[in-house]
Amino acid sequence: MHVDGEAVRLKSEADEPGWEVDPDDDWGVAVVATVGRQLKLRREAVGMRAAEFGVAVGYGEDMVYKIESGKRIPRPEYLDRADEVLGAGGLLAAMKEDVRRVRYPKKVRDLAQMEAKAVELQLYDPLNIHGLLQTPEYARALLLMRRPAYTEAEVEQFIAARVARKAVFERDPAPEISFIQEEWTLRRPLGGKAVLRRQLDHLREAAQFRNVELQVMPMDREEHAGLAGGIEVLKFDDGSAVGRSPALANGRPVSEPKQLRILELRYGIIRAQALTPRESMAFIEQLLGES
Repeated sequence: MHVDGEAVRLKSEADEPGWEVDPDDDWGVAVVATVGRQLKLRREAVGMRAAEFGVAVGYGEDMVYKIESGKRIPRPEYLDRADEVLGAGGLLAAMKEDVRRVRYPKKVRDLAQMEAKAVELQLYDPLNIHGLLQTPEYARALLLMRRPAYTEAEVEQFIAARVARKAVFERDPAPEISFIQEEWTLRRPLGGKAVLRRQLDHLREAAQFRNVELQVMPMDREEHAGLAGGIEVLKFDDGSAVGRSPALANGRPVSEPKQLRILELRYGIIRAQALTPRESMAFIEQLLGES
C-alpha cells in the first residue's frame, strides 16, 4: 500500500499479540463471533472487498478475515475506524464494551465482576505485590518469570486484565480496601531496581486514597498467622461475602459462614501483627530512600 508516494505497513498479528479468543470461553467465543459477523455484513452491504476494507482501517487482509470469522478479538480502535469507514452510525463502535470484557481470561473476568460489586475487600498476598497494586512493568516482570513460560500474547492479555481490574479504585462510592504485604515482596527487585522503585512509588500513591489501608508485615516478626497462604475476602452490600485461600477448600471460593469466619480470623490476626498503616507508609518511604 502506498499513500502520497510513501509505503504504509498494514498491521498484522505480529503487531498485536494477546487478542486471540479463548476457545474454552463459550460466552467470549459467542460475542466475538457476533461482532465479526456484523462487521462482515456491514462491509459486504457497502460493497467493499476485505483487502480494500483492510487498507481503509490500516490492517492486513488476513487480519480482517480472522476478525470477521471470530478468530481474533478486534481492538477498540478497529471498531471505531470500521464504524467510520462503513458508515454504521455508531452501531459498531458501541460493541467496544462487550469486546473489551471478552479480551480478559474468564477467571479474571469473574474476579473483576466480584470486585466491582464488593463494598469491602480484605487482601493478603504473601508471595508478590497484590495484583490490584501492581504497575504494568512489575506485572510484566512477574509474568515473564512464569515457568513453563507464557507466550507473549498471554503476557499481554494478563497485563491488560490486571490493569482493567484497577477500576475498583475509581468506583463511587468507593469500597473499603485493606492490603497486607510481606516486607520481602517490597525488597526483591523483580524486573530490576528501576521497576521496583516505580512500584514502591505506586504503593505510596495508592495508600493515599481514603478508602485504602496498606500494611506491611515485617520479616523480623517472631509470630505470623499467614504462613498457610494468601487470603481474599470480598463483602457485598447485601451482607453476603465470598473468600478464598489455598489453605481452605483447595483454593476454591467459599461463602459458608464457618469458612468465612476462619479466613477473617486469620486475616485479623495477620493485620494485628503487621505494621500500622502509618508505620507501613514510613517503611515504604524508607525503602524508596534506600533505592
